[in-house]
Amino acid sequence: MVRARRTGVALVRDDDVPLYRQIYEQFRTSIELGQLRPGDRLPSARRLAREFATARGTVDTAYAMLAGEGYVVTRGPAGTIVSPELGGPAIAKAVARPRRTDRVEPHATGGPKPFQMGLPSLDMFPRKIWSRVVASRARALSSAEMAYPDPAGFMPLREALAAYLATSRGITCTWREVLITNGYQDALGLIAEVLLDRNDKVWLEDPCYPLAHAALVATGVKLVPIRVDAEGMRVADGISQARRARLAVVTPSHQSPLGVALSLPRRLALLSWAHEAGAFVVEDDYDCEFRYVGRPLPALKSIDRNDRVLYAGSFSKVLFPSLRLGYLVAPKALVAACTRANLHRNSGPSTLPQRAVAAFMTEGHFARHVKRMRDLYAARRQALVAALSAVFGDDIVVELKPGGMHLVVQCPGHANDVELAKLAQAAGLAVEPLSSRAIEYPCGPALLLSFTNVAETDATDLCRRLYRAIGHGKRTTG
Repeated sequence: MVRARRTGVALVRDDDVPLYRQIYEQFRTSIELGQLRPGDRLPSARRLAREFATARGTVDTAYAMLAGEGYVVTRGPAGTIVSPELGGPAIAKAVARPRRTDRVEPHATGGPKPFQMGLPSLDMFPRKIWSRVVASRARALSSAEMAYPDPAGFMPLREALAAYLATSRGITCTWREVLITNGYQDALGLIAEVLLDRNDKVWLEDPCYPLAHAALVATGVKLVPIRVDAEGMRVADGISQARRARLAVVTPSHQSPLGVALSLPRRLALLSWAHEAGAFVVEDDYDCEFRYVGRPLPALKSIDRNDRVLYAGSFSKVLFPSLRLGYLVAPKALVAACTRANLHRNSGPSTLPQRAVAAFMTEGHFARHVKRMRDLYAARRQALVAALSAVFGDDIVVELKPGGMHLVVQCPGHANDVELAKLAQAAGLAVEPLSSRAIEYPCGPALLLSFTNVAETDATDLCRRLYRAIGHGKRTTG
């Protein structure tokens, strides 16, 4: 019998520890102390998110971390329970397991910090235009639009996205194939609900985007990490390790976090594998708008002749993350199932933000904003690279990629990028270690630095701060 128990989880909003980490730590401690026993049911993610007035993704991430360490198991409609296997010696073993203190957590709350990953330029966002558009759409909101939303998304936004993707990414689709989601993690959850069963095998790039890893772990699938090299995911390795995998998740235009592009031969090999195996491919095109050398690479979806690719995009990187809107171009055969699943999961995203984004696009503001940001990021990237070179000299190596929103700063001769990142974070700089993005295959040492929120005039001062923080540590850690 599964018992539901109340838990005294309390979050501290102004703490430096991210909310998802606080939830994870408190549930883990409750399990280790025996306050939560094997078989006890945890509150649903939806209920806990509502109770704490936070995003459901925050709770999902915490639960995914607990599941990944064996503390809990997810049983579909039955909910999440403390693992029945954590009895006696098993719980002692779990308590004794070394905790992942090597992972430097990104700053999840508060204002942007220098070099913080995953954020667009918030200082240059056209707030006045956006405010005017939102106010106009709010005034025009009809009674019908104030009722429950279309679970597939607001039709004018879907139409605008279909037109945008045709011209910018070469994707031929109708608006009916475009579904609106609450961001990329929500899209992954939707895909998992429609396509995956527990213990299905899923290819995932290694290294990878950590929140994608967490979202997939939460579904109970078996992840198959696939090494990434200069040509992107090593598709032949995936076929060798798990030919009958159900899904592959890739970032082909600009691999996260290494920045390499999936080569054309490997793109064709990936599509051929998916067709022959009856599998699907998730294409995460998270920062496709920002390429500074040559023309943007065509989307993998644009050369998919057998309708095996689910193309996922997000407004988090091109507008702002708290908008919580993304989109999914689904194969025709999956549109109905995805729409039904969205209805059961969350009834679809809120209508007002969708109306605002649709107007922002159709009135031409979106295209102008993208062009302006592309030019801005090119200048900020150049300024940061020049400042790093001037301050650090030959102690670092920066290999520029054609696009993206961050730099991969190699640290030759220094094995411990985690310690370097901790020193930088202690100085208020949101630097991340590349090695923390690895699953099985080492990929460091290097530091990840975003340039999107680093003004050209601030680049040199920030690099000096970074040097003061890690200048000695980089020669003594390892």
